[in-house]
Amino acid sequence: MNSTPANASLNPSLNASQPTGSASALASPILSVRDLRVNFRIDKNSEFEAVKKISFDMGHRETVALVGESGSGKSVTSLAIMGLLPKENSRILDGSSVKFNGRELVGLSQAQMREIRGDDLSMIFQEPMSSLNPVFRVGDQIAETLREHRDLSRGAARARSIELLEEVGIPEPQRRVDMYPHEMSGGQQQRVMIAMAISCEPKLLIADEPTTALDVTIQRQILELLAKLQKQREMSILFITHDLAVVGEIADRVVVMRHGEIREQGAAQQIFNSPQDSYTKGLLACRPAVGTRPLRLAVIEDFLDGVRKDVGTVGSGQTRDRGIKPDDEVLLKVEGLCKDFVSREGLFGKRVFNAVKDVSFNLVRGKTLGVVGESGSGKTTVGLTLMRLHQATKGKAIYQGKDLLAMSNDEFKTYKRRIQIVFQNPYASLNPRFTVGQIITEPMLVHAIGANESAREKMAFDLLDKVGLPKVSFYKYPHEFSGGQRQRIAIARCLTMNPEILICDESVSALDVSVQAQVLNLLQDLQDEFKTSYIFISHDLAVVHYMADEVLVMNKGEVVEQGDSDEIYQSPKHSYTKMLLGAVPKGLKG
Repeated sequence: MNSTPANASLNPSLNASQPTGSASALASPILSVRDLRVNFRIDKNSEFEAVKKISFDMGHRETVALVGESGSGKSVTSLAIMGLLPKENSRILDGSSVKFNGRELVGLSQAQMREIRGDDLSMIFQEPMSSLNPVFRVGDQIAETLREHRDLSRGAARARSIELLEEVGIPEPQRRVDMYPHEMSGGQQQRVMIAMAISCEPKLLIADEPTTALDVTIQRQILELLAKLQKQREMSILFITHDLAVVGEIADRVVVMRHGEIREQGAAQQIFNSPQDSYTKGLLACRPAVGTRPLRLAVIEDFLDGVRKDVGTVGSGQTRDRGIKPDDEVLLKVEGLCKDFVSREGLFGKRVFNAVKDVSFNLVRGKTLGVVGESGSGKTTVGLTLMRLHQATKGKAIYQGKDLLAMSNDEFKTYKRRIQIVFQNPYASLNPRFTVGQIITEPMLVHAIGANESAREKMAFDLLDKVGLPKVSFYKYPHEFSGGQRQRIAIARCLTMNPEILICDESVSALDVSVQAQVLNLLQDLQDEFKTSYIFISHDLAVVHYMADEVLVMNKGEVVEQGDSDEIYQSPKHSYTKMLLGAVPKGLKG
């Protein structure tokens, strides 16, 4: 495919060498990137061009969103700006320019860049748990930055760390300053990262996917926090994400990247209301929106071949009926499900945590039950307990007249084939030492499915075709696939059992919106063909509304509201449900 958009000549703002923006904001940009090219070395004789001669500007006190799928080059661009590219296998090519307040950053020594990073540039990374040192208290990690760049005493740095924790909205900062990262929630860890990033009052803050995979409520809090800090400190923010809905909440201007190139850039209003590039249109269309339920979600490929395919998507007018009818067959009946976790407290004491409290629901054949709630609400524990990966404290799960929770392990093995689970992280749920063929055929071998090895291999090839992967995938290893492809492999593995119930535990939450659309379409196709019932667990309310016939809303281990999907989304009764729906990104700020 030609890397230059076909309509670039109609709209100069699409040209990577002609960044756009208001004249007042960009008359003297705080950041000016010109013809940036970054190569990574593959081996002694070849290199991969990750960023291909891109140009854009950022104004003072402006928020610019860098948007694109995984592999688009947006994170590499941010690392190049920060001078954090790995020296051993990457290089910025001659002719590239990155100017901060008029000063050229390309070519500066590490010592010079360290000074700039401390005082002027700062960055929030995507995954706080891997960015924070697990063996140091969070207060010590903030204080280290302050002592390095502000020459403060130990006491003064600690006092300032407490002030920063308070500023980013962490409750009881005097106590939490002495906590370790693992003692804090994901949202709190991200706030610690923000506190570290703003500790030296930078003029430009780069936020690399700071809200990806967070609950909608925590995501909303982080976005509002960044907006507040920007106003108070008069910072510029370069916000990196794959989710255009989130972009609309915070950005003044948007730069859309794909395969290392800028496809389109302009004011957020323009990008959302009248996108010019086909790729931008695809990104906007493939995320499900609350209030619409097409037969299938649009995917990027629907737009890139120049022929817009509206078969079943939003533009076609065709919609998918959802809901439960009185005469629908109940496949699984869960009654009074409880799960307690017991931990030691002191030498002889113990502490009981009620993770799931008296949860009851019916799962109908060929239908989807959506389970929503924030992290810690108990929704994943429900799924794991039904799979007997946790032992239930109390309750029943009646399937084909038998209580799954009361069976012996040997008896449950017969039923285990009928209930399968797709986990959240496709990178951790596949054995890296097995080929895809081994991953798919192993469950068949364990459960004596298929007459012989040849029959099992044929079934595996059929399943790969079913989930949209080529036959050659059979011989490859998981590391050779993208996240979306790995999730397809995980689904294929589940399908070897021909399950009647599939538990999807946050199975699309960490995927690009375009890949997410592909996986959701696949799940829907499989349900249409095999009448599989889904328990679809997610914190993403837009995705749950698209998939679910019925919704279960959980908070602190309890079901606070349940009922028809459309009714709950259109007329929520519980204040918690209203709060969750209110946190869904609306698309454009203001």
